Amino acid sequence: MIPTAAILAGGMATRMYPETKKIPKSLIEIGGQPFIFHQLALLRREQITHVVMCVGYLGGQIQEAVGDGSEFDMNVEFSFDGDTLLGTGGALRKALPLLGDVFSVFYGDAYLDTGYPLIFEAFASQDKMGLMTVFENKGKWDTSNVVFRNGKIVNYSKKDLTPEMCHIDYGISLFRKEVFSGFPEDEYLDLADIHIGLMRKNELMGYEVYDRFYEIGSQKGHNDFNRYVEETGTAFTNKFTE
Repeated sequence: MIPTAAILAGGMATRMYPETKKIPKSLIEIGGQPFIFHQLALLRREQITHVVMCVGYLGGQIQEAVGDGSEFDMNVEFSFDGDTLLGTGGALRKALPLLGDVFSVFYGDAYLDTGYPLIFEAFASQDKMGLMTVFENKGKWDTSNVVFRNGKIVNYSKKDLTPEMCHIDYGISLFRKEVFSGFPEDEYLDLADIHIGLMRKNELMGYEVYDRFYEIGSQKGHNDFNRYVEETGTAFTNKFTE
């Protein structure tokens, strides 16, 4: 079974000012189309048909651009933070009624072209509450924040970095609904704290991927992904095709 995908797209994107003062990061154009169009087309290619967009800042613009997802041969629903930004974990907590018993999570500024079905199968085969994909980054494309050893996440932190951290949180996670249902609604919650809590309880499995990631959360990342689209010809072209 292919789980519903939640896309976290509610942040302020201050690193991309002044462009993101007027539009959300997901609508930054790459190859003449909003980034979210490229991301949705990739998810659909990987057999994902149900997406929940967790939005906050300027989220109405994303909803207007994407609509119900039919242009991508998908069903896209929206969960809004409301008057107060809830953080990555809080946004997922609010979206729980739309997500199902098991769901995947993606960041709204990341393009992750790797084998999703294999990741989903790996999680289904284990009795864990969460999964984090990791990539041996070695500080090349972003700050490494994971110690991954013998197939296990030994340490993870975005704040307390150590020289042993050669891997990075790649950006695809899976969770069982119970992970979030115990937290209060409409309160700020950081997804990194959820990951760390599961790791400490030995409930977070690690899955290593080997395809580099692209992100548009920085100007360098934007330029790299724009170049990738130009070189590979993978730009979204208005209609989903098999």
